[in-house]
This record gives sequence, C-alpha cells and structure tokens, in this order.
Amino acid sequence: MMSDSPNTLSRRRAIQLLGLGGLAAAMPMTSWAQEVAGQHSLPAFTGPEANPYWNSVGPFVTYPQKDPLVLLTDRPVQLETPRHYFLDAFTPNSAFYVRWHLDEIPNDVDLGQWRLSIEGNVSNARKYSYSDLLARFKPVSVAAVNQCSGNSRSFFQPRVPGGQWGHGAMGNALWTGVRLKDLLNTAGLKGGSLAVQFQGLDQGKGPEGKGSHAFLKSLDFTNPVLDQAIVAYSMNGEPLPILNGFPVRLVVPGYFATYWMKGLSWIRVLDKPDDNFWMKTGYRIPDTPNGSTTPEAVKGGTVKTVPINVMPVRSFIISPDGSKKLPEKTPVTVRGIAFSGHGGITRVEFSADGAKTWKPAQLGEDHGPYSFRTWTFAWKPATPGTFELAVRATDASGATQSDVPVWNPGGYLWNVIERQKVVIGTIS
Repeated sequence: MMSDSPNTLSRRRAIQLLGLGGLAAAMPMTSWAQEVAGQHSLPAFTGPEANPYWNSVGPFVTYPQKDPLVLLTDRPVQLETPRHYFLDAFTPNSAFYVRWHLDEIPNDVDLGQWRLSIEGNVSNARKYSYSDLLARFKPVSVAAVNQCSGNSRSFFQPRVPGGQWGHGAMGNALWTGVRLKDLLNTAGLKGGSLAVQFQGLDQGKGPEGKGSHAFLKSLDFTNPVLDQAIVAYSMNGEPLPILNGFPVRLVVPGYFATYWMKGLSWIRVLDKPDDNFWMKTGYRIPDTPNGSTTPEAVKGGTVKTVPINVMPVRSFIISPDGSKKLPEKTPVTVRGIAFSGHGGITRVEFSADGAKTWKPAQLGEDHGPYSFRTWTFAWKPATPGTFELAVRATDASGATQSDVPVWNPGGYLWNVIERQKVVIGTIS
C-alpha cells in the first residue's frame, strides 16, 4: 500500500550518505574482474532426492555492497539471493538479487553530473538532479516485490534457454520516491501521447543484430499501473545499492522486474508505439490465459505473443529446507512467503502429504497488496518417515496456484505448487 508519510530515508539522512553538497560520486565500485572473488561451491546436498536445489547451482560470490550471493553470470551481472533470506517479509539490500541485461553497467555515478531527463512529446522538457527529487516532490512509499521475469526458469521441462535461475531471483523492499505521474505532470503531455518509455544506465552490445545496445521499456498511458509507479531513491530506508539501480529506479508494483528500470535517467513520452527490441521481441509471452503453450505450437509458428506484465500468485516453503533430518516427536514450524501481482494474499494452505489434503496456514503481517506475505504452519508429524510438504496461495483476485506447470519458450510465469521433501526420524 502506498503511503504519503513513510518511516524511511529522510532528506537529511540521504544528503549525509550521498554527499550531495559536493560532486563526489556515490558508492564507487572496482572493476568487475576484481569483484568476482571469494568463490566456492555450494555445500553438498544430503537431504531427500527430489528437487535438491532451491537456488541455482552457481558458486557464491561477493560484490560491493552485497553479501555472498549465487552467481549466474558476471557479464551482464546476474546474482541470486540464497533461500534463507526469505524467512522475513523484507529482503535486506545487501542480499537483494541482481539482474542487468547488458554488459556496460556503471561502476559509479557522479551525482554532480547525473540528471533525470523528461523529454519527448512534452511541452516543457525537464531535468532533475537527485537533490531535486528529494526536495521538490512529495515522497511516497510502497512495499513491493521485485521479481525477475525468468525466476525459476531452471525448473522448466523441456528446458529453455536463458539464465537458469532457481527461485531466488526475487526480493521485497519498502521503496520510497516520487510518483511518476507527478514528474510527468511537470513536463506537460502533448496531445497524441501514447506511451512513456524508460531508459537507464544499462548499456552494451545486446543480442547481435537487434539494435538493442540500450535497455528500453515502455508502458502505455492507458495502463492504470502508471498511477502506482514511483521513481524510487530509497530502498528499505537507505539509498539503493548501485547494483540495484542507484541513483534511482522505476518501481512498477505488481509487474515483473523487466519494467523496473535501474539507473533510470531518461523518461521519454512517445507519440507512436514502442517497437524497440525489448518490447517487440524480448520479454513476450503466449497470449493464453496462463501464458502457457507447447514446443510444437512454437515450432509451428502459430503462437501469438504479448508483452509480459503482471506477476501470477506464488508461494514458497522456506523452512524446513530438507537439508537435514528433523527429530521425531517434535513439532515443526513450517515457514514461508507468498505474493501476487493481482492483489494481496488472502489465503495460504499447507499440505504434509504431497498436496492430497490441505489445511489453512497462519498469515503474517499485511504490508500491502504488492508485498511478500509471510505465513506459518504448526505441523506435528505423527510418525517418522519421509514427507512431501506443499504450499499454495490464493490472492485477492481469487486466483489459486495450480499443480500443472506452465511452459513457454521464454521460461516465464512459473507459479506451480511448490513442494519440499523432509525426513523425520531419530537423530543419531
């Protein structure tokens, strides 16, 4: 839920942290080659055989401003959040996953030079400094999940190309910034404005021959999500880490992270449809009720596609994680999270018999319709043995997770009922 009086980053605190009185660049970073340090393999798995890895299987690495995260690629940078960080509703900035699209990303940003430009089909083009955003506009906050479109892609069968994320390409934060509509209103939209395009500091070669050297995304002015979008300069009460979009990023509550432009520097009003690669070709899903199709239909060239947008309902078991045997005759508190882009979570159900029977779980605090919602279930296993735990969630739109996996060539929209095998027995 968006708030006009957030208990978040104050202007004074931001100025102290970022040195806005001078021209110093904030949060400088060393070369990427030096940053990929401290790598080591994931620990050997000793639990049940089914679905042994919740995260992807890359090494742990340490980057500036970050705890050890799981590496997918270092150019562009893709880092996954380990499972245990999702026990709470809000993901620490230092553990928040990272996903850039192109290889030339900023190592530092000089706030003395950086400006957010509003241009295109407007009456009065504008340029705002970081301090302008803090001082001249009313701050608002929203708790919202940022989830990569390809989160959980490694679980698709048949396999599809792309970053082979486990489940950790997501995070939830309290974002504070300026309403996008407030910024647009200062520039004055001209007649015939169709869409607003966003461009950040994500640049590079991109897919060969696609003219995609810059990462560009847009939203139509008919889309009501524009009323909820903010340009955020704060994340959980602190400036954004540079790997998560410093100095500002677009926040589009309920939408996949492909629209959450990092290092946002240009807001461009368009008077014609946006046909750049990242809208016309990339990040598209089958135009079906659940975004699912078949490999045969794709090969046949019969699949109509549309841009990916709102996140489906999802839920996860975070603890226990199946990595060790649990003592018999001891109650187990099962813990997890749930979320949806279609409204707040209204119900979470737990199963200890592989999704045959369900019981309601206890919901945690409601931080708003776009936030993680924690849940718990007090489970008392009656006998020793191997149990298949499962969880499913229902959102405010009435949508409930299905047990039927989706499939599409982009590896998007995975939201199948998640399972976790655990062993109950004598601890030797």
